[in-house]
Amino acid sequence: MKAERARVLYTGAGGGIGRLAVSALLQADAAVMLVGRSEARLRSVAHELRRTHGAARVAWHAADLLSSDAIAPLASAATSFGANVVVHGAGVPSFGSFESLAAHDLQRVVHTNLLAPMLLTRALLPHLRSLPSAQILFIGSVLGRLGLPGFSAYSASKFGLRGFAEALRRELGDSSVRVQYLGPRSTHTPFNDAAVEAYNRATGTAMDDPQIVADALLRLLCDEDRAERFIGWPEKFAVRLNALVPNWLDAAFTRHRRSLPDPPSCASPSTLNITP
Repeated sequence: MKAERARVLYTGAGGGIGRLAVSALLQADAAVMLVGRSEARLRSVAHELRRTHGAARVAWHAADLLSSDAIAPLASAATSFGANVVVHGAGVPSFGSFESLAAHDLQRVVHTNLLAPMLLTRALLPHLRSLPSAQILFIGSVLGRLGLPGFSAYSASKFGLRGFAEALRRELGDSSVRVQYLGPRSTHTPFNDAAVEAYNRATGTAMDDPQIVADALLRLLCDEDRAERFIGWPEKFAVRLNALVPNWLDAAFTRHRRSLPDPPSCASPSTLNITP
């Protein structure tokens, strides 16, 4: 889709990648509805963007995607906005040895990174199907195709997101809705805390400027026939190799395993409460 025809619903618009991606979309003449949890932050960002790009092309809607009650009002606002592109950019991190992760953190990462995009997509599909052309773009991760020590929960959520995108793309293959997946590698944003940055230094893992991700997202939007795009070398090669012979790479991550923070000596059991 040409950017000037895009009316984009962008979740996670207040994040490090989100703010740059929104700016890139607006500079390419798209219209954008910003979505995030903080009403004050969204209002401030929207006000700043409206001064630069005009009020007609910038809207915002505060929503906590962890709440199922937030989905229907957001879908209604997106429909009123005339959204023909949905960018699922909202996400939360998870890092550390699996046995050190609290049950509520596991629930939060899977809900935010996987379940919320699924629920919002389902709510928006009737509207998107009614349009002559529409796109759904999932911002996932290289870790949605390549599992690394220390990112077990995060990888699980992103593997699930990529699997959902692939299945949905095939399910909607005869419709006007295109489904795409973008897989960045690690980026220099507050999303990655000091522990992740130390891990990346110890393992020689490259980190990209978030502008690289924003530019890749814009290219993917304009290349609607491309299903997936992964960012970074050697990550692109590792993703392909891992898909063919996954056990070949196991030994390559010995340094990653040894660079993890030590798990707690005695983990306390906890109960995972999932609200139906």
